[in-house]
Amino acid sequence: MKIGLLSDTHSHMDDQILKHFKECDEIWHAGDIGNRKIMEPLQEIAPVVAVYGNIDDASLRIEFPEDQIFVRNKHKIYMTHIGGYPGRYKSRAKLIIQEERPQIFVCGHSHILKVISDPVEGLLHMNPGACGHHGFHKVRTLLRFDLHETGIANLEVIELGKRGTLR
Repeated sequence: MKIGLLSDTHSHMDDQILKHFKECDEIWHAGDIGNRKIMEPLQEIAPVVAVYGNIDDASLRIEFPEDQIFVRNKHKIYMTHIGGYPGRYKSRAKLIIQEERPQIFVCGHSHILKVISDPVEGLLHMNPGACGHHGFHKVRTLLRFDLHETGIANLEVIELGKRGTLR
C-alpha cells in the first residue's frame, strides 16, 4: 500500500503535491488543512484520512476529527495535528499513545519534517513538515512510502521548493 503523507497545507494545493501522490493508494493529511477545497483534488486521487489542525475552522472540525486511530496492513496508526515528538510528546498525545499503543504516530504542526524511531513507546514517529506557504519553514516537504505488513519501505522525503515559491 503506497501512502502519501502531508500536513500544514494552510489552504494551498498545487500540481507538484498532486503529482507526487498520483500513484498513492491512500493519502494522510495531518492537519491545518485551511480550506475544504484543497481536499477535493486529493480525494480524486485516493481515499484521504485527515485530522483538523489548530487553524481549521468549525466546518473542517465537523468533517475531520481531532484524532484518527486506524489500522492499515496490521499496523495501528494514531494521527493528530499537535502531538510533539519522542521525549517531548504533548501530554494529551502521550496519554493516547500509551493507551492505544500504535506502531506509527503521525502529527504535523511544527512545520519540521521528522521521522524518528521511539524505542520507549515502541513506535515510529512521522511528521511530514509543511507543504503550504504559511509558516516559518524554509522548504515545503511531504512524505511518501510503502506500508507493508512487515513495516515501512521506500520512504521518500520530497522537497517541493522554498516556501513562497513554486517550481
